[in-house]
Amino acid sequence: MKTIFQVRLAWIYLWLGSYSMPELNSVMLCIYLFLISTIFMPATLKPTLLMSSHKLCEGQSKGFIIDDIDLFVLRHQGRVLAYLNSCPHRQVPLEFLPDQFLDEDKQFIQCATHGALFIIENGLCISGPCNNQSLVSLYVEERDEKIYCTISQARNF
Repeated sequence: MKTIFQVRLAWIYLWLGSYSMPELNSVMLCIYLFLISTIFMPATLKPTLLMSSHKLCEGQSKGFIIDDIDLFVLRHQGRVLAYLNSCPHRQVPLEFLPDQFLDEDKQFIQCATHGALFIIENGLCISGPCNNQSLVSLYVEERDEKIYCTISQARNF
């Protein structure tokens, strides 16, 4: 059984026979872009509802495992942010207790394994063995009193 890619490629070879060499270059570019966009581009991503907005107060964080992806959200200076729950140093979960991702002063995200500190706004490590590496951020939005996260993008990490 032929794959969609093989069928499209066979169709393209038949179609190309009617073009001269100068036209062929621009046609090949169009075909290449078409194949890349249809084969390698993901389907439209649908945000996943995580929780009601009122359940995440300033300085709080909350962990989730959705479709085998470990992530957390937090509220800092009125904004909701989301990251994968994985330290860039050893790929271990960050929290030491459920939903405890921030340091005692709630100024940094802290890895419980080795104490690395990450800037909340961008996930950059400023102290610890993963210095200058970053947490993987996820797209999160707050609308209609609910918090949504687009998790499918995390499958690439």
